[in-house]
Amino acid sequence: MKLKWLKYRWLYFLISGLIIAPGVFGLIKWGVRPAIDFTGGTLIEVKSEKLEVQGLKEYSNESNLNLKSIQESGDISILMRFDPISEEEKNEFIKTLEEKFGEVELVRFETLGPSLGRELLVKTGVGLALAVLGILIYVTLQFKDKAFGICAILAMLHDSFILIGSYSLLGHFFGVEVDSLLVTAVLTILSFSVHDTVVVYDRIRELIKAYPKEEFDKIADMAINQTLIRSINNSLTIIFMLVSLVVFGGSTIRWFAVALLIGTIAGTYSSTFTAIPLLSLWYQLFDKK
Repeated sequence: MKLKWLKYRWLYFLISGLIIAPGVFGLIKWGVRPAIDFTGGTLIEVKSEKLEVQGLKEYSNESNLNLKSIQESGDISILMRFDPISEEEKNEFIKTLEEKFGEVELVRFETLGPSLGRELLVKTGVGLALAVLGILIYVTLQFKDKAFGICAILAMLHDSFILIGSYSLLGHFFGVEVDSLLVTAVLTILSFSVHDTVVVYDRIRELIKAYPKEEFDKIADMAINQTLIRSINNSLTIIFMLVSLVVFGGSTIRWFAVALLIGTIAGTYSSTFTAIPLLSLWYQLFDKK
């Protein structure tokens, strides 16, 4: 039996490299734009037909408030980030805006201290590390081979680099910030990626039992052939829903939906065309038997 999928293993690695490279460049060059969830500060979102970004910048420079960033959020909404300010300072700020620009609607007002931001950052790192370690142990024990666990984790890291690298580019070109919702998206995508990978792994295990003398590459190729359509169909149902959220969802969840959409597409690809080729390469290099 000739290989149908794994004979293009070099192409899958090339595609992954070409997708990851811009994100890695963005992370090195620009990094990411942390939201107040991690840095601390005050987030104010206001809505008015007469507000303009430039006018708000000039007014903020004249006031005692330290404006960190400002961007448009939706059609007539503007999102501003300051150093921490009090309720009284916020009320005075809104009152002055109404005097200068007319009626102003306060959409959002959130304040987080720097210590809480650092604490959340530490908890995020610990949570991600525990999730990766737990998945590594589970997959290794489930399939009784460390190669399965290591390749599953590498595929997960592949998806994480794509997602975080994408946010670096989105942050530089569109002002998108990394907040706690992105952490939620990353953990969700990691579980989705492993779920799809385990499905293919399980099919490989069944085929090894059915064809114990067959070469591993041929076994893996058959597993891809038997699970690919199911994986794509399953992912499309999620992708259609996320696209509708990106298009029709509000500004507060739009970028969260974008993160899930990027991660879902990356996870669908990596579970078949990253995890399995890596597993095949592992056995060729370290365990030919």
